[in-house]
Amino acid sequence: MSMTKIATVEELEEIYGKPGEASLVKELDRIIPEYAAYIEASPFVALATSGPEGLDCSPRGDLAGFVRIDDERTLMMPDRRGNNRVDSLRNIVRDGRVGLLFLVPGSGTTLRVNGRAWLSTDPDLLASFAVEEKAPRSVIVIEVQSVYFQCARAIHRSRLWSAEGHVDPKSLPTPGQILTSTSRQRIDGAAYDEEWPERARKTMW
Repeated sequence: MSMTKIATVEELEEIYGKPGEASLVKELDRIIPEYAAYIEASPFVALATSGPEGLDCSPRGDLAGFVRIDDERTLMMPDRRGNNRVDSLRNIVRDGRVGLLFLVPGSGTTLRVNGRAWLSTDPDLLASFAVEEKAPRSVIVIEVQSVYFQCARAIHRSRLWSAEGHVDPKSLPTPGQILTSTSRQRIDGAAYDEEWPERARKTMW
């Protein structure tokens, strides 16, 4: 199939035109109270990072408000237990540029934050993020460079919060089935799926 490739910004702008005033004035270099309300209500953030190997986008979920507003230009996010790949953290150490997309269940509006990040292992800071007496191993400190809301079209089109649009998990391959395939049978996928709920319970924080 032959496709036409857009090769210049001028070609792109000819198709899409210029953004309206509302699309421009919403972007700030600091967190105002209205934007803080979304951050404090959000239990889920997509964290985008960049490194020598390329890009990474990682899901981050925790109790609502887990991303702390230290001041109007600084956010702090605990790095909870995961798979120890540390793709995002490795990128942050080498290239501090980050992008965050905050979701609030039930709301179509999302919040985007771009900035530069670094990692802290200050004992007092780690302790301040402890849940069930378990502290994160590091905290991602984000210096805010731009913040703005994203309109609700994507959420409404996707029916993300609508039960009618939800997919039955049983219709999808399980993580264990995927591992069986990607490891060429070296990993016992059935055992992985069976053990995961208890493993997750013990390592949630």
